[in-house]
Amino acid sequence: MSVRIPRGPSVIPLTWDGMPAVPPPTRPALRARYEGRRAELIDAAAKAFAEGGYKETSIADLSAATGLAAGGIYHYIGSKENLLIAICDALLAPLLAEGREIVAADAPPEQQLRDLLRVWLAHVETHRAHMLVFAQERHLIEREPQWRAVRRQRKQFEELLDGILARGEADGSMAFADRSVTLFALLGMVNYTPTWLSPRGRLSADEVADGYCDLILRSARP
Repeated sequence: MSVRIPRGPSVIPLTWDGMPAVPPPTRPALRARYEGRRAELIDAAAKAFAEGGYKETSIADLSAATGLAAGGIYHYIGSKENLLIAICDALLAPLLAEGREIVAADAPPEQQLRDLLRVWLAHVETHRAHMLVFAQERHLIEREPQWRAVRRQRKQFEELLDGILARGEADGSMAFADRSVTLFALLGMVNYTPTWLSPRGRLSADEVADGYCDLILRSARP
């Protein structure tokens, strides 16, 4: 089954669930252009959702924010819900990949924690709108089945962070009264940061990351 979205004199075929029926281009140059335009759409939508709310932002609002007609939006992303999922993927997937590289490196847990926090806070700075949207729509993400992959990525990142803290306990460089409390405190601090961190602010993302790291390490001295 398919539906058709008008776009001037032509139409774009969509599958029943809103996903584009025609896959992205296979030629490298065209594929790169397609992916670049899609990334621009996701970033613009993240800002629109962060400012106006996901439910309150209409396709017309997205068209105004992105410069694309409704058919163009559907062409690149398929549906409004798919766009929200893509925003979360753009937030979590690269952060998880960088985190895995840090953990795979042969460095002491304290250095891994500092490196991860620096990457994480840099990501907060460049993906502020994405993080605000993720926080605003978390009630949807936590229960709907289509968000299973997003929940899995979030859980994997939390496990990666907890693994660093656990290795610090194991080698004696860190000591926690309750490691879970420290983990949740760290997650809470960083996840709240997008509400106040500014690229033009007094502190850089690295300085905020180092401040968080020093706070955790001082509290975890054996």
